[in-house]
Amino acid sequence: MSDPGRVIAMPQLPAWCRDVAFLDGSAPIPIDRPFTAVEADVAGVAASLRRRLVAGGLLRPLLRGVFVASHVPDSLRLRVAAVELVLPPHVVVVDRTAAWVHGVDALPRSAIHEMPSLDLFSLAGSRMRRAGVRSGVRELLPRDVEEVEGVLITSPLRTTCDLGRLLWRYDALAAIDGFLRLGVDQRQLLTEVDRFKGHRGVVQLRHLAPLGDTGAESPPESALRLHWHESGIPVPPETQIWEYADDGTPRFRIDVGSREVRYGAEYFGEQFHDDDAGKHDDERLSWLRTRRAWMMDVFVREDCYGNELGAGDRLRAGFESARATYASRSVTIIDLARM
Repeated sequence: MSDPGRVIAMPQLPAWCRDVAFLDGSAPIPIDRPFTAVEADVAGVAASLRRRLVAGGLLRPLLRGVFVASHVPDSLRLRVAAVELVLPPHVVVVDRTAAWVHGVDALPRSAIHEMPSLDLFSLAGSRMRRAGVRSGVRELLPRDVEEVEGVLITSPLRTTCDLGRLLWRYDALAAIDGFLRLGVDQRQLLTEVDRFKGHRGVVQLRHLAPLGDTGAESPPESALRLHWHESGIPVPPETQIWEYADDGTPRFRIDVGSREVRYGAEYFGEQFHDDDAGKHDDERLSWLRTRRAWMMDVFVREDCYGNELGAGDRLRAGFESARATYASRSVTIIDLARM
């Protein structure tokens, strides 16, 4: 019978990955390219050790079952090489996986905890049945598909249309914003919408495509902006609003807001707003409020993605309050300008 009080020691790491900042040529796994879990198993690097290497920052997962040494920089070529390792013949990369290859963040939020399925659709008219693969058959025109480093993938425009149709609307707008930043022409996107008449999600795509904005720098900022549109606020949101120091140099940017009433909204994600960043954020918000007379509200994940989706109500209330007090705050702005 085992002793419940006994502490089970973790096996010591092999010498090639013990007390090192990055992997070198002594590692039995590739250190300059992606590799599969099967390849690692053959090299003697089992799943338990891979998990420790990922936790220690020496490896990073790229796709389900594909890893790369953490010091290898991200690039389009790296992403294509990762997909190529697990890509069956006669398939095209679509949807979230295509966005990831193109460099647009459209992965589900659960991706920070587990690798998402690959979106690989068949060109041969049959559905693939493989663990970790979301598959099916999709009608694609020749102009919908491009070849990147030997891998077939939906074009940025087609991927934008598909994600704009098929994702939850807050994620869909984020994908549209991401592809507009990548260089997709919004006028071309608006023209392409009619092509999907009768397809699933086309009504959503028709609504969201005109709202795309290259100023949104992250999916949560896109979601926050959509909450603004849905809240009934009578003026459209502006993105990345600069405020300037007294000497005229740019000082701080506001994620989403309205210059008309000097109301701003910021999204604070847990990943980028730890204790150190929190102090800077508090100073920034205080300066905007006291030195530039902005009314500011802060939003977090639960506001934008939670069950209640409360961001819209808070945005509307904040905007109305800012509009009601704008005249009195304008006096503050004038007084500050005279100082």
